Amino acid sequence: MSAASGLSRPPGLGAPAPEPGPAPTAAGAGLVSCHCCHLLVRPPAGGADHAACPRCGAALHSRKPDSFGRTWAYLVTAVIFYVPAMTLPIMTTVTTFGGARKDTVLSGVYYLLTTGMWPLAAIVFFASVVVPVLKIVVLVLLLLSSRHGGSWRRHDRARLYRLTEAVGRWSMVDVYVVTILVALVRLQALAFIEAEQGAVFFAAVVVLTMFAARSFDPRLIWDQKSESPS
Repeated sequence: MSAASGLSRPPGLGAPAPEPGPAPTAAGAGLVSCHCCHLLVRPPAGGADHAACPRCGAALHSRKPDSFGRTWAYLVTAVIFYVPAMTLPIMTTVTTFGGARKDTVLSGVYYLLTTGMWPLAAIVFFASVVVPVLKIVVLVLLLLSSRHGGSWRRHDRARLYRLTEAVGRWSMVDVYVVTILVALVRLQALAFIEAEQGAVFFAAVVVLTMFAARSFDPRLIWDQKSESPS
């Protein structure tokens, strides 16, 4: 008998490796993250609802209070405001020769495209049309998947949230363009530009989606189905 045949097989060799369980969470360990300084704190026995962060003094909450309700309210209002933001004129251009032109967001993009300024048209279209719509869709997806406690692609959903929060502010580029044009063209003698109601509704949509992203608690993505988010 060879020496190799006399070797005993280590226990568990050849057996399938056990599947990794869910990653531990701070909530599962009884810890609370401060919204202000992000310090992990073990709340007192009475719970975190009436406790304060020992480092910065901010109120502690295991999850943002009424995160689902406030995020849904901001999103629904943003969708309602999005209709007049796209259909009402965003600015009016009046020339000294008596001509007047009213432009919505989409007609302004078309005008830039037909006059050869396609890079600016692409930037305005992406920032003013694509980003707000995608932001609303992503936040709705995050709300639905988090509400039902799904474990589907949690890492990807967390990245989506960070990306949504980062690019959402760039939707204001259309409002900035109108503001700059109003300020600059009024200094000239050949034309006059005035902001219209569409700019107000569009700015409201951008601000509401930013509030919705801030109201959503991304920690709800990692909650297990047995945990009830607050």
